[in-house]
Amino acid sequence: MKNLIRPVLVLFAALTVVTGVVYPVAVTAIGNAVFPRQAGGSLIEQNGKVVGSELIGQQFDAPRYFWGRLSATSPNPYNAQASSGSNLGPTNPALADEVKGRLSALRDADPSSTAPVPVDLVTSSGSGLDPEISPAAAAYQIDRVAKARKLAREDVEALVQRNTTGRQFGVLGEARVNVLRLNLALDAATRP
Repeated sequence: MKNLIRPVLVLFAALTVVTGVVYPVAVTAIGNAVFPRQAGGSLIEQNGKVVGSELIGQQFDAPRYFWGRLSATSPNPYNAQASSGSNLGPTNPALADEVKGRLSALRDADPSSTAPVPVDLVTSSGSGLDPEISPAAAAYQIDRVAKARKLAREDVEALVQRNTTGRQFGVLGEARVNVLRLNLALDAATRP
């Protein structure tokens, strides 16, 4: 038994160094060399100041902005340290209340809209941090945003089209719109 302790401790120390130091340092170095922007958090800068990340949603609730998916994080929305889904099942009354509340907010923001509300505007994502919405969710909000900004509907629609990303490699995922990028483009378009 005594002659096994030394090899076990040496193996433990060697694996700790390899998997706890060498591997993480190597992967971080390769990531920074090959994908520096992504390894740095895919940050979005405007006028030399970081305004957000392409990977984490932000709270927008003014009528002049496009709204993203609901965030299930707590205590604050889009809290990256508390990333999680709501874990509310389809029969849970709390989910129904959440959906009704968001439907009410959407209807109050644009009472003239009679279009069906896309599901991603009334439900939260699995992470609670989703920065993107579907093109249908963006299209649903075009009239409200155009009215609030006193822009032609066609101009806002063109901004949505320019900020819509298609499927990756033409087959993976779905088309999507990054809410932060779209709202920044709106701000730039209406800046005097």
